Amino acid sequence: MKTVIKIVLWLAAIFFGYMIYQSVNGPIEFKKVKQERFQAVVNSLKDIRDVQEAHKSATGKFAPNFKALVNFVEKGNYYIIQQRDSSYMEYDKDFGIDLQRDVKIVDTLSIVPVKDSLFKSDKRYERMMYVPFSEDGKAEFKMSTATIEKGGKAVSVFKASTKKDVVLYDQPKDLTEREKVLNSVEEINGDEIIVGDLEDVSTSGNWPPIYDRKEKK
Repeated sequence: MKTVIKIVLWLAAIFFGYMIYQSVNGPIEFKKVKQERFQAVVNSLKDIRDVQEAHKSATGKFAPNFKALVNFVEKGNYYIIQQRDSSYMEYDKDFGIDLQRDVKIVDTLSIVPVKDSLFKSDKRYERMMYVPFSEDGKAEFKMSTATIEKGGKAVSVFKASTKKDVVLYDQPKDLTEREKVLNSVEEINGDEIIVGDLEDVSTSGNWPPIYDRKEKK
């Protein structure tokens, strides 16, 4: 009987010791996993933003979907131009004399493929629509575009995002729920990781500067 009691107490001690360890170490491990995964997500959102900004520069608006974005990377070009002032003389019938006409001339200096400019030989753009560390690797970022009025003009805007749940699907639920309601200047606040805005002219992300200081792997 005494032996049984000793075994039970020994098992209980191990159990409670493990629980104490988890209560201390769990949040630490969660933070490491979270930061690694969030960094990968932020890097992907930056790629999406870079391609969207290039697309808007070339076409005047953001691409409506990822198929259009990938196609733009593979086939689009940057035109390096130079604008200069010039003038010429033209006969004016009303005045009966030659008058100087001022014009602006735009010269195309070179053409650079978008793919070479943004990604070099890296083909990660082919998977930029997929959320890193999602459960099956196939969850896609939600991306939308819209046109809003700003200063009396119609302006193209876009937004790409993913829920934190998608990235932290296999992490402790209590820590994940706590993460979704964070409010700190050093953290990604809210339950989503976002770049862009559908209600304002912005291509900023909702992550803190620490995620911009880390280099892509």
